[in-house]
Order: sequence, then C-alpha cells, then structure tokens
Amino acid sequence: MPSIRTFPNGPYRFFFYSFDCNEPEHVHVRRDDSVCKFWLEPLVLAGNEGFSSVELNRIRGLIKDHKTKIQEAWYEHCGC
Repeated sequence: MPSIRTFPNGPYRFFFYSFDCNEPEHVHVRRDDSVCKFWLEPLVLAGNEGFSSVELNRIRGLIKDHKTKIQEAWYEHCGC
C-alpha cells in the first residue's frame, strides 16, 4: 500500500490500496489503530474506524489543503 511521500510530516499516514484503483479517487488515513477513508470528488468521509469528529475535521482540512498532491499521487499510482 503506497504512502503519499509528498505529504507533510505529522501523525497521519496517507495511502492508497492497489486494489482500490477501480473505485473513484480517494485516500485512506491511518494513525495508530484508527483508519478512515475520504472520497476526493466531492471531498466527503467514506468510512471511519476510531477517529473522533475533531480529528476527522482536521484530516479533512489537511486533505483539502493538499488535494492536488493527493490526486497527483493517485493518478501516478493508479495509472489513470
């Protein structure tokens, strides 16, 4: 599962699963035992296991601020 290397340092790991390339653009985020998934267009939460609403808002803000980099990494990884 490739991580997005150009993403800012912090407690979160932003990544894709190779078998997810047939789905619409999205990104998975992990910290410790918590994981969530956000669709990129439109930017909405697709699933959450363990993150609080405060943290989900923080993660959504990071994704919004770096959406172009995330999409570029998606296209590079998935070959779209």
